[in-house]
Amino acid sequence: MEYRRLGRTGVAVSSLCLGAMMFGEWGTKDHQESIKIIHRALDAGINFIDTADVYSAGESEVIVGKALAGGRRDDIVLASKVHMPMDEDPNQRGNSRRWIIREVENSLRRLGTDYLDLYQVHRYDPETDLDETLGALSDLVRAGKVRYFGHSTWPVSAIVEAQWTAQERGRERFRTEQPTYSILTRAIESDVLPTCVRYGMGVLSYSPLAGGWLSGRYRTGDEGPYSVARQRLANRFDLSLPENQRKLEAAGQLGELAGKTGITLIEMAIAFVLRHPAITSAIIGPRTMEHLESQLTATDTVLGDDVLDRIDEIVPPGITLNPADNGWVSPALQASARRR
Repeated sequence: MEYRRLGRTGVAVSSLCLGAMMFGEWGTKDHQESIKIIHRALDAGINFIDTADVYSAGESEVIVGKALAGGRRDDIVLASKVHMPMDEDPNQRGNSRRWIIREVENSLRRLGTDYLDLYQVHRYDPETDLDETLGALSDLVRAGKVRYFGHSTWPVSAIVEAQWTAQERGRERFRTEQPTYSILTRAIESDVLPTCVRYGMGVLSYSPLAGGWLSGRYRTGDEGPYSVARQRLANRFDLSLPENQRKLEAAGQLGELAGKTGITLIEMAIAFVLRHPAITSAIIGPRTMEHLESQLTATDTVLGDDVLDRIDEIVPPGITLNPADNGWVSPALQASARRR
């Protein structure tokens, strides 16, 4: 396993980060099976785990806490997130000081630890003063409950504004960004990744398999979406949409390329993400032990320039085939805002 510096923090993290979204009600419901998967990842050299309060309504954090009990916690860089709704109460969500200070305590309790190595704001909220969010997170750092903090899927304008605000107001600054990134979703190459490099931020990209499109699961002629979860994201998986047909065609060409190269499509997809100089870790989110094993081998995969050039022909740099996969849409582009 390769280890890389997390931005300019000096912390060394594995090039693969274990994403815990699929542990619990959303995926593997058997806690012991989830724990076995976590322990196998740790035994393989992964020292970085990413979860969130919203994953299975806190159940994922509970499972991760159980897996790290008994002396494993101190060797792991542990990350969680805040922002997504945890209740019908409108104040149990978002980026306010009130919620951040309250919810970090809930996450620490579920995880069975007294500190988080990385606490991330799960989404940008233009209605919350950035200085309020930065102030709350800075106080958590000074209280020893959080070592560093970052954000996920933030637009580049907010990334820059947050760095400026921290400098002007004397706050601790965001150290990481967690965007979606894969061969099929390359939009961040044009601005987000260069901006993160400029500010010395670590980048923990999620969904290197593009939600399963690069796992070999989707084939021409198949019908979809397949699962309840996929049906809720029909704009990203419905094969009747031309944007998703383009993804299907690209995935087929990429599968052929991987076969000619002598590797699996999964290995090629993850190796592609790790090849970008701005990427610190690729977050993998296995639901089963088989999924994990198929992804661990990607760290030994090296893509030559000829393969990378062919990938660029299939999906050009900076292009996301289906804009719905980008993960964040500005409120200014919502119908109510752009009409009047």
